[in-house]
Amino acid sequence: MTHQTEKTHRVGIIMNGVTGRMGTNQHLIRSILAIAEDGGIPIGDGEVIMPDPFLVGRNPAKLEKLSETTGVEKWSTDLDAALADDAYSVYFDAQVTSRRVDAVQAAISAGKHIYCEKPTATTTADAYSLYEQAAKAGLKNGVVQD
Repeated sequence: MTHQTEKTHRVGIIMNGVTGRMGTNQHLIRSILAIAEDGGIPIGDGEVIMPDPFLVGRNPAKLEKLSETTGVEKWSTDLDAALADDAYSVYFDAQVTSRRVDAVQAAISAGKHIYCEKPTATTTADAYSLYEQAAKAGLKNGVVQD
């Protein structure tokens, strides 16, 4: 279904760690791409929010295959370069939990709004620290529950 809109608000989302089963199927295909294929999220007055994913991960072969399969053109193995891209204001993390804290801290430092897969960290102290850092920076943040 396509919505007739007067204005589209593009939301760039850096999606790190989505080459795994859960990241690919649940987060990318069934969520972000499904929203885009449905014409975005209508917010009233002929306006719509349209997600624009940027795939990031460690394995270029997996990223390239995922890009070809899904039609998402933008991908990289360089998280720092992705975080430096001002066209992407949101950071999503679906990596293995042990890699999450450093990546989320880097995203916060880059001024990105945060949402990530659960658990946020391997310890409660680290998870709470990420929340505090995001809140102090004035960034929206949340955790996905599948």
